[in-house]
Amino acid sequence: MSSVIAELEQLQSRKLWHQLTLKLYSYVQDPEVLKNENLRKLYDDFIQPIESKMNQFTFMKIITHILTQFTDPKETVAFLETLEPKVKNDKEALIYCKILQGEVHLEKLKNQDEAARLIAEIETLLADIEEIGIVHNRYYSLASQLYRIQSKHTDFYRTCLKYLGSMELSSIPVKEQMQHAFLLSLAALLSDDIYNLGELLQHPVLDTLRHTPNEWLIDLLNVFNTGDIRRFEEMQPKWASIGDIAVQKDKLRRKISLLCLMEMTFKRPSKDRKLTFQEIAKETKLPIDEVELLVMKALSLGLVKGSIDQVSQEVHLNWVQPRVIGKAQISSMIKRLDLWLSDVNSMRSIIEEKGIDFLKV
Repeated sequence: MSSVIAELEQLQSRKLWHQLTLKLYSYVQDPEVLKNENLRKLYDDFIQPIESKMNQFTFMKIITHILTQFTDPKETVAFLETLEPKVKNDKEALIYCKILQGEVHLEKLKNQDEAARLIAEIETLLADIEEIGIVHNRYYSLASQLYRIQSKHTDFYRTCLKYLGSMELSSIPVKEQMQHAFLLSLAALLSDDIYNLGELLQHPVLDTLRHTPNEWLIDLLNVFNTGDIRRFEEMQPKWASIGDIAVQKDKLRRKISLLCLMEMTFKRPSKDRKLTFQEIAKETKLPIDEVELLVMKALSLGLVKGSIDQVSQEVHLNWVQPRVIGKAQISSMIKRLDLWLSDVNSMRSIIEEKGIDFLKV
């Protein structure tokens, strides 16, 4: 350490603050240093007197490693609070400081309210930072942890996907990827707002569940994405083994019924989207007197647009919410395009045949 300090003092005497900061950052990342050196003493004796000269964001990254030698979470938070005024002129450094506080509150002190308060502050500050970087990554990680603990399925789902999108997936250990895939699958199924399951189905993190005991979750997501109620019922022994899913059986049944209605609408040609109550009841396996309530729910959620004819017991739908679609749905779309092309060619032939009469006139 003495040789490093000598080099750091030389850089300090020459006022080479940038090189000094980089040297410090490199030094505190060394596993041997973290294990054997007193970094808190290094901060008190050397870093604190010159911290205002350092790049504030890199300074906070140095602090991240020094914090590993703190044992009292309350002392850690108090220390970070003293740093806030010092880095307030660098927005990324200030955000990073608040994120570190949020992590301690959530993971060590189990203080969800304070973590939520900090997350709200950070979200406001992040709005002014366009380029995705480490502060976004740490923020999404922190926020997704809180939402998971609070069982806020929609918020967890969206935030966790942003977390995975803010970094190279290969940089995350496979075991951790598998955990994210499992929790994302549960959140997608249990959320009251997530009906576009194709987004998760096409995410590479889901591949980590293949050839594992949890591979059936991928099949279940596909079942929901296509609204296949028969397969949902067949898979009950699988999904009923997960407590969080089993207790929400009725909720899942309502959700897949809505997705079934969406899929029925999607499969129909745009000029033939009249569905009878009887057809809907047959596909969704619901009593016919519950069909109208199902359609009203789909309309209120904005999953479909159209109208209900109570007298003739028909539903006229003219729009279905866009979704990321799978291969089976693309195949269905191709068939509809072929039908449309056939109609266009028929119309062209009619115009060619009848157009001669108009030209003669």
